[in-house]
Amino acid sequence: MSTASYHHGNLRQALVDEAVAVTRESGPDAIKIRDLARRVGVSHNAAYGHFANRDDLMAAVADHAYQRLVDAMHRRVAAVDTVDPVLRARRRLAQIGRAYVEFAVAEPGLFRAAFTAPSRGDTLASAAGPYALLGSALDELVDVGFLSPAARPGAEVTCWSAVHGFSDLNIDGPLASASPDVRAATLDHVLVSIDRSYAATTGSTVSDSDILES
Repeated sequence: MSTASYHHGNLRQALVDEAVAVTRESGPDAIKIRDLARRVGVSHNAAYGHFANRDDLMAAVADHAYQRLVDAMHRRVAAVDTVDPVLRARRRLAQIGRAYVEFAVAEPGLFRAAFTAPSRGDTLASAAGPYALLGSALDELVDVGFLSPAARPGAEVTCWSAVHGFSDLNIDGPLASASPDVRAATLDHVLVSIDRSYAATTGSTVSDSDILES
């Protein structure tokens, strides 16, 4: 029985929407084009008219996941209303990291799809992608004198690795069974550690409470 509403001319989007729903519920490994076609109410040949193979479909799901992640990051960044430019830049970076982890925990299926599904190669690093948003936050830290220009090259990789690894620990590792309080405290520690490592590049004096949520 079809679970999606398909209208002529919109089959591609109907398949993507259904794939996203299945990914959220059961993870990316559950995606099979034949099953999705049946759920939408069309033949598998019709589905293959829009996606050459499963990898092609999963790339579209990954694009959706990236956009959801970017939207979450933007909401967190927009909520930072601190006047002081240095503190504002530091808090924006911390909120990007917090949004990343929150997305992984809230949407583990989409998170896995975003970083395990074959990608078209340009979404992650596009001007509107999560990697670019992180880069802008790091550039802002340099502009306000908190992060040394000499330490800026490659900072995306180290920062991303920290929050991505922490996210994995939350959804597939030992923190998956931890209490919300333990998870929150550990995330605070990760974000403070990143902040302190950048402060050390310019000799800036910081307090742990500067970037933590009250």
